[in-house]
Amino acid sequence: MKEQRREELYQLLGDLPPKSQPILAKKLIEEKYNHFIIERWTLDLNGEDNVPAYFIRPLHGQGPYPTILFNHSHGGYYELGKDELIKGNTYLQAPSYAEELTDMGYAVLAIDAWGFGSRRGRTESELFKEMIWKGQVLWGKMVYDSLRAIDYLDSRDDVDSSRIGTLGMSMGSTMSWWVAALDPRIKMCIDLCGLCDYDSLIESRGLDGHGIYYFVPGLLKHFSTSEINELISPRPHLGLAGNYDRLTPAKGLDKIDQHLSNVYQKEGAANAWKLKRYNIGHFETAEMRHEVKAFLKKWL
Repeated sequence: MKEQRREELYQLLGDLPPKSQPILAKKLIEEKYNHFIIERWTLDLNGEDNVPAYFIRPLHGQGPYPTILFNHSHGGYYELGKDELIKGNTYLQAPSYAEELTDMGYAVLAIDAWGFGSRRGRTESELFKEMIWKGQVLWGKMVYDSLRAIDYLDSRDDVDSSRIGTLGMSMGSTMSWWVAALDPRIKMCIDLCGLCDYDSLIESRGLDGHGIYYFVPGLLKHFSTSEINELISPRPHLGLAGNYDRLTPAKGLDKIDQHLSNVYQKEGAANAWKLKRYNIGHFETAEMRHEVKAFLKKWL
């Protein structure tokens, strides 16, 4: 049943390249930093637009490493993209997730989403409009690249394919739970400030808080946010959210938490779902970072 629902969700993402599209990977350079080694890659994930990527691994050890697919945020920082992994962001805690995760023994992959980082040049609106004309969906193309990024990780000898997790903030949070819902190879999901119930967003008149990339034609005819996230169960899933964050209305968080608590309870994995909420807005706190690290240590 879940596989059927995953396919139904995937079909809503517009015309996409074949899932078997060959992946071509070109390593550009490897550099040693104080806390990690960074490999800079160009990945042909979709046969159309090369995807710049960072693969970052710990200074010591040979792997195979438990590995995190890090999904960068939006925030209007189109120039940042995957560099958020290394440089952080105004609403993320220090140190950067590159330093934090590699110090914990994880490798990390981050790619530039369409229109971000080294894939800049066309605006988000321009991309969306052209794709809609062609029967494509911007969010679908972004999700497709992330799913193919998992294929790339699966091909690396230094990645432990049985221990791949995903995390992200804001837009990266949304990518985390979409990718985890669609691909069971993701063994653990952490989302920060992006778990948004769509109906509650409409009710609170918060639609304009999200970029145009966010919207998938016909989605609400088939899925609620809770039903998408249900596809992650019984795999471990941590949600971190602010009660004052208008991008994730509190009423919607109540709804999602109740639904997923029931789902995980029925599947005998009640302790694998956790939603932590704070009286804050749209940013990561030190306490949230602590929860992220504790969840990683427990489940991956």
